[in-house]
Parts: sequence; structure tokens; C-alpha cells
Amino acid sequence: MLKTLYNTYLDLRQELRLKGIPMYQLEAKEILAFALDIPREQFNEREERIIFLKEQEKIDSLVRLRLSGTPLPHIIGEWDFYGLTFEVTTNTLIPRSDTECIAEEGIEFLKQFERARVLDLCCGTGCIGITLLKNSSDQCTCLFGDISDYAIRVTKNNTVKHNVTGRAITMKLNALEPYAPVIGKFQLIVSNPPYIPTADIETLDSSVKDHEPILALDGGEDGLMFYRNIAETYKDALTKNGALLFECGIGQSDDIVAIMENCGYERIKVIKDLSGINRGIMGFAPNK
Repeated sequence: MLKTLYNTYLDLRQELRLKGIPMYQLEAKEILAFALDIPREQFNEREERIIFLKEQEKIDSLVRLRLSGTPLPHIIGEWDFYGLTFEVTTNTLIPRSDTECIAEEGIEFLKQFERARVLDLCCGTGCIGITLLKNSSDQCTCLFGDISDYAIRVTKNNTVKHNVTGRAITMKLNALEPYAPVIGKFQLIVSNPPYIPTADIETLDSSVKDHEPILALDGGEDGLMFYRNIAETYKDALTKNGALLFECGIGQSDDIVAIMENCGYERIKVIKDLSGINRGIMGFAPNK
């Protein structure tokens, strides 16, 4: 029997809820909008639309994929961050709402500049740097660096998607290598580096360890190797009064503050996410 979009949504929402999908309401709508090629903002307007057999088969195949453990962003190929939609692939870390507090801090910092250079190091999808460009002066530019060629490609696609190609440069950069002066200096360096201790990766939820790139997860023995190298070598990449802004994992903030203090950073602050968890660390360039 043919069903309407609304009834299909109700049934799918219930199925996902019973299978333990946390955001079952959101995911039901996302799957249906993707399967039927309906703009999300028009979903409610089309509730009485009839779902035909071929469409139901496509919906069912997507649901099977989701219930097998594939993250929804990998199924639909995109995900939202700070009100913007970004291309996502299996070769990039999925943008997460926890990271939005880092973008917010960067946006606030850049308000003091009419013209500024930003470095988004370990850029992944480019979601942080692009969000900063979309919410700052048109004279602000961003260099996006990542060790992964796949990530660089996705970032390029996202700069095109969000019309910031004229203000963006992508470059292959290894955040574990020393800062190369040829790339210049920056008012702000922002980085969400890999921070999971190597031994902890196998304990992660299968939706993460089996579907997201190890390159974007593995932070070395204690999860802090990227923070040590970036804090030490990239302090020379900051202009006077420039800032280094990190995202960090739960329970890592004290260690990262200590790393930055040992490197001479000043006015170090801890940034909390919406859940009250220490999610970011910001420090200003050492006085030289």
C-alpha cells in the first residue's frame, strides 16, 4: 500500500528509535529528504506527497546502510556546521557541533581585524576555516593545510560551494613537521588535530573507528603529539598579538594548557562547549 511522506516519516522515525539511533527524528528526515531529493526546508510542505515503490526501495536500502553502522553524513555526503552545509567523505572527519564553540571563538577574535590571515591546520573538510571566512571581513584570507590529499580535495570543493575560493588557498602540510616560513605569518592559527591516544582507537564506537579516517583520529601514544609540535614550532608563524586556537578532547585541556605555557604562550584561556565540557584552548603569541 502506498503511503504519504508524513506516514513514511513516522514509521521510519519509530524504526530508528527502536534501533537506538540517538537523533532518530533528525535522521529520519535527512534520509527521506536525500532519498527523494527534497530540499530539507520544503519537507513539511510535502507531507502529503505519495511515496512510490521504487522510492520506498531506495529509502529501505539507505536505512539498511544506516543500521549497519554507516554514519548518516557518509550516506548523504554532507553535514551541517555552524549553519553551513559541507561536503563530507569517508576520508574526512565529520564536522561536529562540539567544534562550533571553536569557530565562535575564532569569529569573535577576528572582529578586531579589517584584514587578517588565518591558518586552518589539519583542516579536514575545511569547516572551521570556511566558517571563519563567512563570518569575518572580506579582507580576511585562510590557508587550509592537511596531510591528506583527499581532505585537501574536499576542502577545495567546500570553498567553491561557499563562494570563498578568492580568499582561500589549500596546501599539503604535515602538522608534525616544523613550520615552514615560506607560508608566511598569521593573525590566527586554528587546529582540530588528531587527539585520540593510539591505544584508545579500538575502544571507540564502530561508527567512528570503522568509518572515519585513522589519520584524523590518531594523536599518538598520549593523544598530545600534534599539540606539542604545533604549539612549539608554529609560535613563530604568529604575528604580534596573534593567537593559536586548538580543539581538544575530553580531559586533555590541562595538559594542553601546560604545553602552551611551556612554549611561552600568554593569556591562555579554556573554551567550553555547549555541554560545559572543556573543548578548546586559546593562547596568544609569546612576547619576543
